[in-house]
Amino acid sequence: MLAYFFVLLAVAAHLRFFALPFSFMPVAASLLYFGARMPRRQMWIPVVLLVTSDVYLTRVTYAYPLTLDHLVTWAWYAAILLLGSVLAKGFSVVRIGAASLTASVSFFLISNFAVWMVWRDMYPKTVNGLMACYVAGLPFFRTAVASDLLFTAAFFGIGYLVSRERATSASIAR
Repeated sequence: MLAYFFVLLAVAAHLRFFALPFSFMPVAASLLYFGARMPRRQMWIPVVLLVTSDVYLTRVTYAYPLTLDHLVTWAWYAAILLLGSVLAKGFSVVRIGAASLTASVSFFLISNFAVWMVWRDMYPKTVNGLMACYVAGLPFFRTAVASDLLFTAAFFGIGYLVSRERATSASIAR
């Protein structure tokens, strides 16, 4: 149930139901945690919730058209869930931290490349144009790395504490 709570928290933050400081977002952390804790047959649920929130924000809140770069983001959601499922084989600070950094770096590289490819008038279709797109994304990347590391540590830490509490309660009940 904790995995669902974290995904709902991420969707609520994504939809700006509450403001987080410094534009922190728990999306990657919630996907990693869900992927690590829930069976693969349920992994479509967070993807559908996040895609729905993206469509709502894009079409209703911002009145922008849906473009191909959205498909890249949605595929990234699924990929991060699968990356989280690799964590299920064994938790360690290094593995969780590496997965969090992989999520941050992959989103930065993939999403900025997609923006460069799709938005014709924004950047020239040259190597310099691509580099300009990446440079423009750097301030967001710094925040994403910090946010992903913080929320991933918090979510996996909370999950660990809850599982220890359950184990302690179960042993006392015997």
